[in-house]
Amino acid sequence: MALDRKPAPNDLNAFWMPFTANRQFKKTPRMFVAAKDMHYTTADGRQVLDGTAGLWCCNAGHCRPKITEAIQKQAAELDYAPAFQMGHPVAFELANRLIEIAPKGIEHAFFTNSGSESVDTALKIALAYHRVRGEASRTRLIGRERGYHGVGFGGISVGGIVNNRRFFGTALGGVDHLPHTHMKENFFSKGQPEHGANLADDLERLVALHGAETIAAVIVEPMAGSTGVLLPPKGYLEKLRAITKKHGILLIFDEVITGFGRLGSAFAAQHFNVLPDMMTTAKGLTNGVIPMGAVLTTAEIHDAFMSGPDHAIELFHGYTYSGNPVASAAGIGTLDTYKDEGLFERAAELAPYWESALHSLKGTRNVIDIRNMGLIGAVELEPIAGEPTKRAFNAFLKAYDKGILIRTTGDIIAMSPPLIISKGQIDQLVGTLKDVLDTLE
Repeated sequence: MALDRKPAPNDLNAFWMPFTANRQFKKTPRMFVAAKDMHYTTADGRQVLDGTAGLWCCNAGHCRPKITEAIQKQAAELDYAPAFQMGHPVAFELANRLIEIAPKGIEHAFFTNSGSESVDTALKIALAYHRVRGEASRTRLIGRERGYHGVGFGGISVGGIVNNRRFFGTALGGVDHLPHTHMKENFFSKGQPEHGANLADDLERLVALHGAETIAAVIVEPMAGSTGVLLPPKGYLEKLRAITKKHGILLIFDEVITGFGRLGSAFAAQHFNVLPDMMTTAKGLTNGVIPMGAVLTTAEIHDAFMSGPDHAIELFHGYTYSGNPVASAAGIGTLDTYKDEGLFERAAELAPYWESALHSLKGTRNVIDIRNMGLIGAVELEPIAGEPTKRAFNAFLKAYDKGILIRTTGDIIAMSPPLIISKGQIDQLVGTLKDVLDTLE
């Protein structure tokens, strides 16, 4: 008997869903059963336009042939190989392909399974780097308010989203935070805002407070995504780079969202022309199809560990699935799709149209700010008094009913469509969102 390829579970109780209002969902489930290119198919057969690239990850759209074929072939040929003291060619090929598109100066890739693991890996490498160089006093990590760096203990420690931290104790000690870059003076900015480069100077205050010799690394998202699309003011990232260089502090860019074409270049580091010491990646690395991440580092970081006897392990860190063969094949198929279809260039070309469409929502009911960069945008809503997050969540539910998928964080609507989106689909996405907002209380 043929298997039913569109399962309809009759009991939703067992699955404790992540970052979800479980009770609300299970009363009125929203189930996707298929996807192709720009659309999801719901359990009741409706087409939903994907305005979020899944969870910021399906940059090439859904069920793309090169990725699917690469996975199928690899699973049949070599399903798993250990990465501890062994190897397989596909992981090495993917690492080389990543370095080809990375900023000049980035030369090595350490594979992980997610953005959260990439962040914790980068933080550990930063601490170990200073130790192997004889600066073991550099143990302090600096994040940023409203920053999102995954859900590992390292990530929530340097992160600055309150609900991601408050339930889990003190997490890592020796962590401090820079101020976020969201300023009223920049409301309704198009692209990089004008005001706020001076916010980077707060790092000098932290250096004076703690001592440069105690600080290992600063980690920031070049453009903060999950907190609601907070853009770096002009000159801000350049200042952070200059201050970290001055004091011998490593700079880590969390590019889990901004990597792989989201801003119209392979990585945000290239878009802003600022070279960090490390970059964390995931999501678009495999188009979200199979979990995989990577930490990309300069030769200086990598080579600091390459000392001692040849037979000795240089870094006591890694994962069972680091460089998994099927995930590596998915990564190569994804990079092939980006390249063959010119998707990074397409994102850059569509960015002005996207910007114009988004800002057409200015003046719409309850909209208090709009911001954009590349193919990312945010529409911030006035919260309902005494009921924060409710207005945006209601917009999310109505949008789903009207055939578009958006994402909300607090009272901010965030959108990051696949890079294959057409101008007509941009019009549909923004036009439907306007209809939704016009009907909200």
